[in-house]
Formats: sequence, C-alpha cells, structure tokens
Amino acid sequence: MAFSIRRALAVAVVATTAGTVRLAAQGTPPPQVTVGGVVYTQYVYQLKDSVNHTNSFDITRAYVNVLGRFSGGVGTRVTGDIYRNGTDSSLSYRLKYAFATYTPQGSSLTYKAGLIHTPWLDWEEALWEYRMQGTMAMDRAGYLSAADLGVGADGKWGSDKVNFQLTVVNGRFYSKPGNTEGKDIQARVSVRVLDTDDSSRVGGLRITGYAGYGRAPTGDRNRYIGMVSYRSKQITLAGEAAATQDSTLGTKNGHVYSAFGVYKFPRSKAAIIGRVDVTHKQSGAVDKQTRFIAGASYQLSPNWRLLADWDYADYQTDALNTANYASRSQALFQTQFTF
Repeated sequence: MAFSIRRALAVAVVATTAGTVRLAAQGTPPPQVTVGGVVYTQYVYQLKDSVNHTNSFDITRAYVNVLGRFSGGVGTRVTGDIYRNGTDSSLSYRLKYAFATYTPQGSSLTYKAGLIHTPWLDWEEALWEYRMQGTMAMDRAGYLSAADLGVGADGKWGSDKVNFQLTVVNGRFYSKPGNTEGKDIQARVSVRVLDTDDSSRVGGLRITGYAGYGRAPTGDRNRYIGMVSYRSKQITLAGEAAATQDSTLGTKNGHVYSAFGVYKFPRSKAAIIGRVDVTHKQSGAVDKQTRFIAGASYQLSPNWRLLADWDYADYQTDALNTANYASRSQALFQTQFTF
C-alpha cells in the first residue's frame, strides 16, 4: 500500500511538472501581483496665530497599491486611500483607484474601466514631483479630482513625444457618490517640442492642453487649462492658466494661474522648490487668493524624501485675510516614503 501511494504521488508530481513545462513552452506568463505604497507625513507650525500657535505631527495621506499584470495585455490596479477625515479628524479609508486596463498587442493605446485616473492631475503631479507638499492648484480650489468612475484611454507615440488621455466619467470625484444623470468628458494632450535629457512623459519642453466638459441636470461644469513646461534631470519650470465655468448655482466664471519650479543641485541629493498659485473663483467677486510656496528638499534615500517649506496665503480683502488669519502662514517639515 505504501509503495502504491508513493508511486501515485510520483506520477502526480511528474504530471504537474510536465504541465508546467508545457505552459512555459507555450509562452503564457504567470500572473504578477505586487504590493507597494506611499506615505506623506508632516509637522506643521502656524506662524500667524499669535494667541495659540498650532504645532502638530500628522500623517496627511497614505496609499496602498496592489498592481496586477496578466497575460493578453490585461492589468489591474487597486489603491486604498487613507486620509484625515474632516468630520471627526480620525483616519479614514476609501478607494482611490480600482480599475482594469487592456493594451492590445502592438498598440499605442491602453483602455481603462473602473475608478480611473483623470487626465490632468496625475500628469501634473508627475511633472511637479512634490505632491507631499500638498495638492495642485486646480485640486486645491476644488475644480478637479485625481480619480473618478468611468472609462478612458491613454495613448503615447514616439517615446512619449506625444501623449494623451481621454475619459468619460461621472464628474462627481472619487470621494463622492456616483449617482448623476450627467457625465463629464475630459481630455489632455501633451506634445514635446524640444528634447532634454529627460525623455519621460513629462520631460522636455512641452505644450499641454486640457479640456473638460460636464453637463448635469443642475448645470454646466467646464474646465480649460493650457500649460508650457520644461523639464530636464536638473530643472523643472512650468506655468499654467485655467478657466472654469459653473452654472450650478448661477453662472460662475473662475480663473486659476499657477507657476512652479524645481532646481536639483548637480551631484547632490538636495533641491529647492518654489510655487505661486492665484485662484479667483468668481469673476467680479472679491475672493481672489494668492498662495506662495517655497522650500528645500533632500533625497535621504531612494525611498525617503524630506522637505522643509513655507506656505503663505494672501487674500484680496482684509476681511478674508482676517477670517483666515491662523492658517495663512505655515512652516512645515514634510516627508514622503515609499515601500
């Protein structure tokens, strides 16, 4: 009996091995699943509050990424977003990305469906590199979100000389319910007109445009952005102008302007950054805000970046400056680590 069991086990092992060899010979790669993440931490000291300076340590954001690669050009991504809840200041959890992709063999296009990247913010954050400092101007003003529910396509040609993204999404952002009768169509195209030593999707001298048109029962929701940017391995410079149209509660025509730069010191892990955002949410209203950001960073290791910076907001009227007095000027020490 023991001999029979051993012989049966041996036959099973040989059969399994032979099947594995046949699959390998057929060129079918096994699924690949990787897990990683990124965490943003900070220490903030509010400089303007003369009565009770706020100084605190915090985790402002944490993302856990699960990436899958499968045969036939299929891929998946699920990203959990751990964030500070504004209701009770606890750390809460939600999905940021949950989508599948399909890239046909030999195609320059990748198709996506699910909770997907929207065209502008992911691209701009890759250009800026310092999402750890805070959100980009259009995100901070509440006009755009990095993710939404819908479908889309990405494309690139000539080693990213031209790249674009097109999406059709709910237009409610990933942090809100998706129940809406209207949909948003969003598109971005970026063209590299001059090469540098950075050949990535954001590298070189580029002209980039974005348009988003949304139509909901409550009104229009339109966004238009133009940007000129230059990026090499040492220098990043960018300037953008945006126009917004919202007719949800009466027509609101807003404008956002942003300029930023990064200089990486040669043969060093140190860099300096600067940024100016001007946000005017409604034409004719005295609601304009100008934000200044300046700082210095150090790449302690490939997985850990440190940033010391100053964040200052100036408002159009003394009344707004007084209302926002405590949080107008902040000194921050921020870090980003990946795993």
